[in-house]
Amino acid sequence: MNDNFIDQLIALIATPYGIIGIAVGVLVFFKASDDRATEWLIFSLCCFSASLHTFSDRWHLTAPPLLFPLEQLRSAGRPLSIVLLIFLVCLGLQTKSNWRQWILPPSINYLIVVQSAILLKTLIYGNVEFALISMMTFGGIILMLHKGPGTWLQDDDNFYLGVRSIAIVGLIFVITNIYQYLINRDPVTYVHGRFMGTTGNPQHAAVLLAATIPCLMYLIQSSPIWNLSKFLWTVTLIAVGYFLLLTGSRTGLLMGVISVLLFYRNNEDAWIRSIFFLAGCAVIIIPFIEPTNLGLSTGIDSIVSDRFISTNDTRGGAWDGLIRAFTNNILFGAPLQGDRMGYGENSWLSAGANLGLVGFIPMMMMGWESVKMMWRLDRLSEQNSYYFFQSSTVIAGIGSMLVGSCFEAFLLGNITFSLLAFLTYLVLGGYLIEVDLVRTHYHRHEAEINQ
Repeated sequence: MNDNFIDQLIALIATPYGIIGIAVGVLVFFKASDDRATEWLIFSLCCFSASLHTFSDRWHLTAPPLLFPLEQLRSAGRPLSIVLLIFLVCLGLQTKSNWRQWILPPSINYLIVVQSAILLKTLIYGNVEFALISMMTFGGIILMLHKGPGTWLQDDDNFYLGVRSIAIVGLIFVITNIYQYLINRDPVTYVHGRFMGTTGNPQHAAVLLAATIPCLMYLIQSSPIWNLSKFLWTVTLIAVGYFLLLTGSRTGLLMGVISVLLFYRNNEDAWIRSIFFLAGCAVIIIPFIEPTNLGLSTGIDSIVSDRFISTNDTRGGAWDGLIRAFTNNILFGAPLQGDRMGYGENSWLSAGANLGLVGFIPMMMMGWESVKMMWRLDRLSEQNSYYFFQSSTVIAGIGSMLVGSCFEAFLLGNITFSLLAFLTYLVLGGYLIEVDLVRTHYHRHEAEINQ
């Protein structure tokens, strides 16, 4: 998070775009208070704005500016996401309580402990202003999830809207980046020709794209007949796959493959259809990635395709450093270098290296609770076929992001799309488990009455 994001927010509000945005936002806010679909759409916009970042590196190189209005949106991504988060908190506070008893699953509670340790250590040894802002931001995210999406999830219609909200992020990302890519691809392929879109780097783009795949598959499967909606989500999924390959990210590709494996884990017919679908997409997409004699090359550097077949170890050195930092500072983690923590390419080892056992133990408990949720949802899908695809969506989402977190430290972020998507999958899974518990309790009570 940038230290001057408050200045950025004030500067944004003072512009004509900010004034118009506030006026539109007020109108949308009042409409959303009576329309649940609009509330979920605001959540989608918050998630997308949280993904907006400008590339920069140790040499202070930055990507070229995007086309209008993408550059203006990207430069205002942080304050815009904060504004939308505040909107969502206000909408959530207006939401009436319902039958739900366990809005946030245990895995989120453990992640709160990890984040609290990060913020407390930063507050004591690092930048106080940054720590306080981060506390308010992460606290706002948890409050928003509890009072907003978590409470909105009270029936299957809202589960559908929740899944669609993540898919809409993928749709917005695809549309905005196709617009940029077709006119001038240099700003979105600035890093060695690898696609990074409107995110900060190719890895962030890959995680975003991979995180939307389970939701897109659910929306496609939930429609029994071909209609405009199913066609839209199918085209979006193909575009997501195309851009995912252009990122050159093996982590993103692995997450995408795991999503498909987990989603169709018990359905042989779906496996066959998926193989033909992926094969057909490959026939269409591959010529546009690797130069061929057909003249279909897009000019993308061969490093993109070479990365998928490369056996180079790009994580070993970073992981060794994290392990040494953990073992040398086993209790509270390595001393803070600078005014904030730096993370390596692994969420779990980064927690241990920076926080020691104080952060590593709750981090592992969070992972364990997430795996338990996947197991319970798998049982639910076996016992009740109606919830097969709902359960599969959450299983695929959580599973792929847990694997991806072993190669990227996105679980330790503050307000990023990756973190919001992971938390959303957990909240969706919590709803399905609670529905199953209520249904089981009802059937037992009914059986006792009949006896």
